[in-house]
Amino acid sequence: MVKQRVESRLKDKIRCDACPVMCYIADGRAGACDRYANQGGELVRLDPFTVLQAAREGDGQVVPFLELEAGEWDGDILRTERPFITAIGAGTTYPDYKPAPFIVAQEHDGVDMVTVVTEGIFSYCGAKVKIDTDRFLGPEAAAVRVDGEPVGHVMTAEYGSQMLSLGGVHHLTGGGKKEGRVTCDALLRLCNREPVEVTIDGGAGVVLQAGRPPVVNGVEEHLMRVGCGSATIGMFARQWHGLVDEVVVVDDHITGVLSEHQAGKLLGVEPTGIKILGHKSTPGRYFRVAEPGTGWGGTDIEDPLTILGPWREPARPGLTLLMVSTTGEQWGYYVLDEDLKPVRADLPEALRTSVERIAENCEPSVTSVLFMGGAGGSLRAGVTENPVRLTRSVREAVTRVTCGGAECYVWPGGGITFMADVTEMPSNAFGYVPTPALVAPIEFTMRLSDYASLGGHMGQVRRVEEIAGEIERRVSVRRGR
Repeated sequence: MVKQRVESRLKDKIRCDACPVMCYIADGRAGACDRYANQGGELVRLDPFTVLQAAREGDGQVVPFLELEAGEWDGDILRTERPFITAIGAGTTYPDYKPAPFIVAQEHDGVDMVTVVTEGIFSYCGAKVKIDTDRFLGPEAAAVRVDGEPVGHVMTAEYGSQMLSLGGVHHLTGGGKKEGRVTCDALLRLCNREPVEVTIDGGAGVVLQAGRPPVVNGVEEHLMRVGCGSATIGMFARQWHGLVDEVVVVDDHITGVLSEHQAGKLLGVEPTGIKILGHKSTPGRYFRVAEPGTGWGGTDIEDPLTILGPWREPARPGLTLLMVSTTGEQWGYYVLDEDLKPVRADLPEALRTSVERIAENCEPSVTSVLFMGGAGGSLRAGVTENPVRLTRSVREAVTRVTCGGAECYVWPGGGITFMADVTEMPSNAFGYVPTPALVAPIEFTMRLSDYASLGGHMGQVRRVEEIAGEIERRVSVRRGR
């Protein structure tokens, strides 16, 4: 009886073998990943197979799909002047013994190239996120959460940017089911350049979106700092010399003081008797003037005078002081009164120009998302019958690795562990399977002769002309960005 019910439930369904879930899909319906569907009893791909086409400089025209340029081959194995086959929409090698879905050869002036494309199922993957901000986002190693579930942690701060590590196998498959689902969904949205709201234990709430400014506690960031406080002093010392007696650049990391800094001394700036309430590093450079926060220069202060102690000799009434943040967004101009207390005053126009120049030299604050994954043995087996040879050829720069057409950085050491900027890929380049894992495009490009030497699946090689009818989406990209 149980067997009959099972058979009845599976009637008119087909089984998809594109991932370990092995969905049974009814006619007219899609599988759990929304990437494969049953169309009249045939398993079809819903995402279009994608080709990148380069636009010519100047005229903005798209290179025709099969056009071959005249001239000698210049060593550009990616053929960036011509259409580039991506793995987006290509399909996977699962259940792992199959060759890659598309192994495509192109010939140019006697040089035969081959590109092997696969959509890899990455259970071991994540994203490294760089957030351009001085604002305090959270303590190092603090958990980063989405919908209350841990999806990663805070890494180090690197000169005006805060780094996050999101995903990884322990969050995808090593925690509870909800943690895995939430992590997979957050990674998918981030890698497809959609906004994701995260909260950081002991820190801020941040909206992350690749290529967009971060939103910290509901406030959109605009400027990345020009440098630390010490660097800002060095950059703008000449512009302040002769216009103001003292300058303090407030920064959570290194607060700079013009009169004590080497730049000020070489310009002949006289001592002012200022006292900074912080840990002195070297002359004119102070650590820990305040706690981290979302105020001036990434500190927790709103009134910069709180970092000053009593003024000493040779301080005098009428001495002028400019206090400014590392982005130029916060500033205050003061004059010492008879009791040597700083009193707020109007900023002279000549100094306003220097403050505005700090902001002018700050780059826009941006969120950067790098997908990071490892090309596992099964994925490499789709390229060659002897996967270690592929790894060695990547190490020896015989084979070029790209992700959805984007340049990859391949980590040193064992395996093929790579990172790629998601903003360099076409939209919706990533998918998922509910194991949970991300599905990401990966391409291996090399000379056809080298592919044969690797023990590649030569019987599966097709000429680019043969697959033209199978390509459903062409994306134009402009070179030289």
